[in-house]
Amino acid sequence: MNFGASPEIFIRAKELRKNMTKAEKLLWQELNGKKFGSYKFRNQHPISKFIIDFYCHKKRLGIEIDGAIQNTKGHKFNDNDRTGILNDFGITILRFKNEEVFNDLEKVKSEILKICKEI
Repeated sequence: MNFGASPEIFIRAKELRKNMTKAEKLLWQELNGKKFGSYKFRNQHPISKFIIDFYCHKKRLGIEIDGAIQNTKGHKFNDNDRTGILNDFGITILRFKNEEVFNDLEKVKSEILKICKEI
């Protein structure tokens, strides 16, 4: 389930759980505790050398919430590389911007549920 994540990655994930962004907290309120259909999501989940914002093991679905830093050229390249590696593990990655979570949470939830049903 963690694809060889190191102890350091688990420690970092725990720190990130304590310091989630506002957008992550808002979406987590919707995904937490199997409230989201029958799908169980974990927050700040370690996979290999990465930490995915939200992960549903049953569907092998990762959800990333992107802030302003993801708009920089170098970061976009890193995100694409990271997504490719996670795809190689058989994990589908969905990305949403902070603004999407804040401005249209229902649409975000609808897209997540649609993908959960498709895969």
